[in-house]
Amino acid sequence: MQTRLYIDNQWWDAADGANFPVDNPATEEVLAQVAQGGVADAARAVEAAKRAFETWRWTPANERATLLHEVAIKVRTHFRELAELLTMEEGKPVSENEEELDWAATSFTYYAEMGRNLKGRVIPSADRDQFNFVIKEPYGVVGCIVPWNYPLLLLAWKMAPALAAGNTVVIKPSEMTPLTTLRFIELCCDHLPPGVVNVVTGFGDAGQALVEHPDVPVIAFTGSVATGQRIASIAAPMMKHLHLELGGKDAFVLGPDADVEKAIEALAYSALLNAGQVCTSSERVYVPGDRRDAFADGLADFVGSLRLGNGLEEGVDIGPMIGAQYRLKVARQVDEARSAGARILTGGQAPDRPGYFYSPTVLVDVDHTMRIMQEETFGPSIPIMTYDSFDEAIRLVNDSPYG
Repeated sequence: MQTRLYIDNQWWDAADGANFPVDNPATEEVLAQVAQGGVADAARAVEAAKRAFETWRWTPANERATLLHEVAIKVRTHFRELAELLTMEEGKPVSENEEELDWAATSFTYYAEMGRNLKGRVIPSADRDQFNFVIKEPYGVVGCIVPWNYPLLLLAWKMAPALAAGNTVVIKPSEMTPLTTLRFIELCCDHLPPGVVNVVTGFGDAGQALVEHPDVPVIAFTGSVATGQRIASIAAPMMKHLHLELGGKDAFVLGPDADVEKAIEALAYSALLNAGQVCTSSERVYVPGDRRDAFADGLADFVGSLRLGNGLEEGVDIGPMIGAQYRLKVARQVDEARSAGARILTGGQAPDRPGYFYSPTVLVDVDHTMRIMQEETFGPSIPIMTYDSFDEAIRLVNDSPYG
């Protein structure tokens, strides 16, 4: 498996020879040392993508579609290998990563056909001597800055439409999960022309170099609100086009007439998928006061029955968090809420074992003075607050910096 930069269809060491470790969040063991690209490496990748664009943009749409379909076929051919590698570096159970890979392959198939069928349009003119029409054209080099929680799916959502439309890409994967991206490129993208796809592994300086580069007119980023704001502030004076998928504090409301058993299973899935490390996770819950105990107790029993462990093992429901600092953030929010009067029904602790595990946690007696109800948690916690009327529930849902 390659652990170097991928530029112009060749594997390269970082310009300064630096490397960084990637570990397994379930065991804390180092999986590999990966090339630590920086500003110079990002510039070299952009130059390769810029050169390739002049040919790729004129490649017939049918041919581009065929090449993207081939990416999807190769993903499915190497399904199990990629799913297990995802689990090793990112933690989700293999079954969840098989879903991610299925979605990623489908994305390439979908956008292959979208690109094949892109159409301009003719606009009726008010003047008989004019002919007005629209032609859709690619932008050029697209910088794809990808997070660690769904490394291949969120890459596919950026890369597939960019390539289908005739753009080239420079990918900056998360420094926490670069291995699957590199293996995906090695296995599934080697048939693409040189320079069309490039990968620069490394830290924030490599990503910022893409944002600042004058020859990268489009940035597609998934990550935190703070980083998204930073990207927007850099890109705005350059009039770059941005696609920003950022964090949130999504609400789950139990209606007065809801089926409690179905709601419990739905909430557990939406709150604890990928150990709660999803930008659309249910991170705050509102239930009618007279249904709180039955719902919360049932949820605590269900959550308490879930098996925490290494995602490579059979029967594991929830894997580790991605790193110690992310687990610490969850633990601090839970501990602060407990100190302020919240009650923990299950979980609320890190097991005494290797790996960045945190027990899935259900809390009651929370309110909006607590950070756990206001700030993004991005972990396996489910705080439950009561409401008296549905109008109050809607007001509470909207009482958030995230809307």
